[in-house]
Amino acid sequence: MPPQSSLKRKQLSSSIDTTNTPHHTPKRAKVSSARTILAQTSDKALNQNGDLDVSSFVKAREYEIKALEASMGASKTSLATRAFQQVPRVLRRRTASHNVKKVPKKLRARAAKEMKDDNTPTITARSRNPTSHMRLRVENAKKLEKLGARAKAKRVESKQEASRGGQPGKIDPIFTRAPRLKKNTLNQPPKPSSKFRKRQVHKSWLPTHLYHAKRAHMTPPQEPLWRFAIPMTPTEKSYRATYRAGQMRGCVAWDMSYICTIGIVGFEGSLLGLMRGLGVPQNMLTTKKGEKWRRGTRFWDGWVRERDGEQRPIARVEIIWCAECEKNQVAVSEIAVDTSSKKKQKRKAFLRVHPSAFLQLWTEVLKVAKIQRPAVLVEDSRFEIGSIEIIGPGSTEALVGILHPGGADMDPLPPVDVPMKLWPSLSSVTNPASLPANALLGFEISDPRLNHPPRTVNSSTDSNELLRLLSSWPPDTTQMAPLLFDRSARLTASRLLPSQKSINRRKGAALAGAYPSALPTDPRIPILILASRPENSRGGQGSWTVLLPWKCVLPVWYSLMHYPLASGGNPRFGGLQEKRQILFEQCIPWFPADHSGTEAGWQWELNEREKRKMEWEKRPKGKRTEWESIDLGAGRKGEIGRGWACDWERLFEGPKAASTVESTAQADDTSEIVKPPLKLYHSTVPHSTYVSQPTSPTALTTISITCLHRGVPTTCARIYQLPTRNPSLRAKWLELASSPSKNSRKSHPRSIPTRPAVDAPTHEKRAALATSLLTPPAAELNHTASVSQTADSSYPLVPDEEDLIGFVTTGNFNLAEGRGKGIGCVAVARVTESLEAGRHGGLCIIRESGQEIGRLARWELV
Repeated sequence: MPPQSSLKRKQLSSSIDTTNTPHHTPKRAKVSSARTILAQTSDKALNQNGDLDVSSFVKAREYEIKALEASMGASKTSLATRAFQQVPRVLRRRTASHNVKKVPKKLRARAAKEMKDDNTPTITARSRNPTSHMRLRVENAKKLEKLGARAKAKRVESKQEASRGGQPGKIDPIFTRAPRLKKNTLNQPPKPSSKFRKRQVHKSWLPTHLYHAKRAHMTPPQEPLWRFAIPMTPTEKSYRATYRAGQMRGCVAWDMSYICTIGIVGFEGSLLGLMRGLGVPQNMLTTKKGEKWRRGTRFWDGWVRERDGEQRPIARVEIIWCAECEKNQVAVSEIAVDTSSKKKQKRKAFLRVHPSAFLQLWTEVLKVAKIQRPAVLVEDSRFEIGSIEIIGPGSTEALVGILHPGGADMDPLPPVDVPMKLWPSLSSVTNPASLPANALLGFEISDPRLNHPPRTVNSSTDSNELLRLLSSWPPDTTQMAPLLFDRSARLTASRLLPSQKSINRRKGAALAGAYPSALPTDPRIPILILASRPENSRGGQGSWTVLLPWKCVLPVWYSLMHYPLASGGNPRFGGLQEKRQILFEQCIPWFPADHSGTEAGWQWELNEREKRKMEWEKRPKGKRTEWESIDLGAGRKGEIGRGWACDWERLFEGPKAASTVESTAQADDTSEIVKPPLKLYHSTVPHSTYVSQPTSPTALTTISITCLHRGVPTTCARIYQLPTRNPSLRAKWLELASSPSKNSRKSHPRSIPTRPAVDAPTHEKRAALATSLLTPPAAELNHTASVSQTADSSYPLVPDEEDLIGFVTTGNFNLAEGRGKGIGCVAVARVTESLEAGRHGGLCIIRESGQEIGRLARWELV
């Protein structure tokens, strides 16, 4: 047998038989043997007459005590965790099991000892055999080192000649002009560096791509989303952690730089005419309701539509006006300007839209801008303005801790009520929804890298003072024109950003524990902060949106991710799935998936439909759902429409012949449909007008679904209204709706059985205790007896296809409400009956695609 030191791992005990056991049994056998304590029976301590033999009894107990000590020592080492397993999940690395340097410093000594005792093969960079790729990298590094040495020698030689009084061909630096932004044309993405140019041929990277690529699952390289490489979800498990951070403690941040920004420049009358053509409500354009928005102290969020034709809705957009300077804010140098030029000044505004609807909105804006007199100039500000969105109780604290207003040349005594002076006093706000509706703040900040690592903000604002500030909100009168609307200011801030090497040099020259002092050459980054409220009025968490130049997103992002929250930990980052999850928890539809009536929503449905179909086809025939064999009861066979899709064609056109369905499916696979078929469109009119005004039979609206008893809605689930032509089946569903729900059991007290007497035997007391613990409440017994279960023959069947009203687009278990919820789209013409009855929401039946039973739920308009 070879010596123990030559073995790579500790071998299991030879006493464990692993010949006929599965691969996971030796570990259980090892734990079981370690926890087994050998003992002797008391018979050996008794002699033949039944008397106690003291010496034998003591020896038996001595044996048991030694066995107990041996078992304690063995069990301590059998399930002992390694050093790299003590690290929190977010800090674990794959190579930590064999590389001590991947473990935190306080655990490295322990990890090194464990690896030495366990004969773990350790690998270091010097001992690793170089691969062909590594050899190429080494050769390139040597070549670059030689080139750098030559360039350095030339610089040293030129400095020596300059010191002697000579000017060896000194060349003045060449400053190129700022690239002009072409009006009414699309903007091109920034030219990436040569190192990453081949990876951005068919897509563009976000400013924080390198940060997310190491920590999140990205979109596939050959399948970008909206021509961007977008993080989908973090690599670690984060579903419940995201919910807690977004609602209870902490915060979640997203890099939303893929949201497109369109700038419009023109006279105020022309801009108002353009917005009127896009469907902005008239009361926001002319009445006092939209006065603060037109003045540039608030922003507007709503739906825009096409100007001509059927006036289909496009998407939800945010429109932000550039604030007007007050008379007392005009500089002295501008007073001498001719008054005739002041009568009509051009104004600016931003339109922010989701990238899936950008081209449609861009085409519509260009069309409407050309018919305005005077004409409106349209700018594509993509790749120039980035954004960061953050939500959670600690969101305000984190932003206040990293966004420091001003710079070295800032006014030392600014007015008290200006936004940059009020911003630090908002650190104690735990919900941005408590601010005035659609409030915004525009000012300039210093480079956050100069204050890195950030420190926790100590909130010193009195609660009464904070309430007075939120009620009066001085920025409505003191907000000046944000420099973010000035393209030259954005480019200047991006160009003047110092390199990280110079920042580190200044940090090293500063005192220990102190930040480097600001210099006049440091850039002042213009930002615009938006405080949003949830669309519904349920009092959920609001969110902050920070708009800033594209190249300034990364420094702010790194400081935000390293900010130490007062509640503990750091802000979390989220992907596209976490964004949808947060909106789903607040019962807010997500664009474009939950708006199938728009062009962007229909394109999303086609892409997801194709993915679900491919996943279904990949499964073996024995493990995939056979749509034709689904038994819906009463002689009905087969799924309604295509089971992997929200089949709106089947809903409005009805069943077709098999050949027609196959030809339609083949046409869907070979052709790209841009506009929704059957003249589908998303209805954006107020819900109160559904009954009074006639609507198109193909109009769709978004609803929120709440399961009343059991079940969790999933994507593509079918939504039925209560049976209309079968009174008996309708009565069964209404009887099921009148029974107590599952969550109502908590309000009923548990029935306590009669307690046994004090002098009752022990076994009777134990039986009474077990009965009290296992007996369900009386309400549960009544509920179980009154409500028929899905396995019972009396459980009602799902309605017929004529009662189908829509499909579920997003569904899951809602952690905020503790029950299954969903968001879906329904045909307005088919739910008008429920609206005419005077109910904002009605009963419906949800049946998952491929399932045979339905679940009772309640829907309401959102």
